[in-house]
Amino acid sequence: MSTDRNRKPAGSNIPGMMNRHERFAEAEHADNIRATLRRIFTYFLSEKVLVACMLAAVISGTICGIYAPSLQSSAVDMIAGEKSGVLSHALLLMLSAYLLYSVCGLLQGLFSARLSQNVVKRMREELFGKIMDLPICYLDTHSHGDVMSRMTNDVENISTTVSQSLPSLFSGVLTIIGTVAIMLRYCWQLALLSFATVLLTFLATKILSGNVRRFSRKRQMLLGQLNGTVEEMVSGYRTVVAYNHQKITTDDFCDTADSLTKAGIKTDIFSGVMGPVMNCIGNIGFVIIAAFGGYFSVKGLISVGVISAFIVYAKQFSRPINEIAQIYGQLQTAIAGAERVFAVLDENEEDGNGVALTKEEKASVTFKNVSFSYESGNPVIRNFTLTVPTGKKVALVGATGSGKTTIVNLLMRFYDTDSGEICINEQNIRDVARASLRKNVAIVLQDTVLFSDTVRSNLKYGNEAATDKQLEEAAEMSQCREMIEFLPQGYDTVLTGSGTNISQGQRQLLAIARAFVANPKILILDEATSNVDTRTEKAIQDAMQRIMQGRTSIVIAHRLSTIRDSDLIVVMDHGEIAEIGDHEALLAKKGKYHELYMTQYAGLAT
Repeated sequence: MSTDRNRKPAGSNIPGMMNRHERFAEAEHADNIRATLRRIFTYFLSEKVLVACMLAAVISGTICGIYAPSLQSSAVDMIAGEKSGVLSHALLLMLSAYLLYSVCGLLQGLFSARLSQNVVKRMREELFGKIMDLPICYLDTHSHGDVMSRMTNDVENISTTVSQSLPSLFSGVLTIIGTVAIMLRYCWQLALLSFATVLLTFLATKILSGNVRRFSRKRQMLLGQLNGTVEEMVSGYRTVVAYNHQKITTDDFCDTADSLTKAGIKTDIFSGVMGPVMNCIGNIGFVIIAAFGGYFSVKGLISVGVISAFIVYAKQFSRPINEIAQIYGQLQTAIAGAERVFAVLDENEEDGNGVALTKEEKASVTFKNVSFSYESGNPVIRNFTLTVPTGKKVALVGATGSGKTTIVNLLMRFYDTDSGEICINEQNIRDVARASLRKNVAIVLQDTVLFSDTVRSNLKYGNEAATDKQLEEAAEMSQCREMIEFLPQGYDTVLTGSGTNISQGQRQLLAIARAFVANPKILILDEATSNVDTRTEKAIQDAMQRIMQGRTSIVIAHRLSTIRDSDLIVVMDHGEIAEIGDHEALLAKKGKYHELYMTQYAGLAT
């Protein structure tokens, strides 16, 4: 759809034309960790069986992991002669414990992977459904690339965390608790000496994790910004090349990529440093156990088997702490991504409430003192009053930015009026459900949108119940029957890349045919013939006369040749009606319309 100059949709700008840091400043939402975690856990409530199975595997594995070193201690004491018992039984039990520990680890991985996919599937479906229900103004004011990044990268980060990090976190906490209890039971003095390293661990984690969180949030924001740059470059590539903006666009991309690289490097550095730091602290703990354990053994406080068990327990104690420290960066990234996802889910949906549009064959449209502004204090439409009689063709003309397309936006309820009302058959459209309203209105935009599907599916987009006969009649009326027949598979030809395998003019013809198939009460044509040649335009005009016969039609046009036969021509200027009348009457006035007409056909300068 053509945009008014007062309107500034973020997703439609060519790279390099505005400050990207301003556009993406709101991408960072990782502020309330507790609330986000509570909200993530609500997704687990619908997967109680999988959560229970995963927890059972984690708990069983943790018990086996904690119990096995005790069996090892007994076996060592038996070998050293400090304890009586059957060595083979102890070794068999120890082997069984370690085998069961491995099996539980395997089951834990399977259950967590299944849980991850189920949770992410539900989250992705909710997010996509939410995007489908968002008002037009949201997508007009947010980068499309950033929205796509939330659907892909952020959700994938959550998936990775659920499948890998959370199970490690659960097992790590249980392992720490169990290990501490066993170590205190064996020798509380040696246990307390071993725990002295915990303080160092906490200090290191606090310092490093703060940096990890800060840079991971920045990395996610920049990643969405980078996706927005790529999306705009791809969609606007012809414009970029036509204006020789390749270098500017590349520089803009490189600047964003450099910032992303720096943020990623810093995140990875602080995340990677955690492991070596924790290992160093763990090695200090081993030295403490070796030195003081030997001393306590000489004094008779503990046996050699207990020292061997302590070494294993110290490793078990430090390993989950190290893992928790290492996955902290992943958790922060996932939390930041989850908050970005929830930020979209918390957006207000387009209000779908309302009554159905009255079932009448014909429809009249009335604008009563309508005013509207995209931004507060900057009105685009001012006190607009107009009646489009039933079955008549009304054309809106005027300079770019005069508010023509905004009128269509308001009629379709893409936006709601600030004041005044719009009525169809005296029924205020604010009281009509948007779905019912749009079912009775068909629109052909200047910027043609076709989907990567068959020609048949694209034509039936507005009327799934349409028969093949109706499709053929619509194709005939829109002058595209021969074009469709020349396609490789006719109506079953798949349009690749949203129709890139056909010309722009052919896409425009299919869009017009799609509107014909919808058979609406009200037809809106927004520069519908802007991308076809003069000969095709004449043929389409003839077809439009047939399809608009007896149907209320609103036509937006810059080519005045397309609206000369309109029942009423409305000349707009800065959101107001400057002139109104038919073609001959407006020319006779020698006002705004006369000026526009002479500019096009007499070559006068504007």
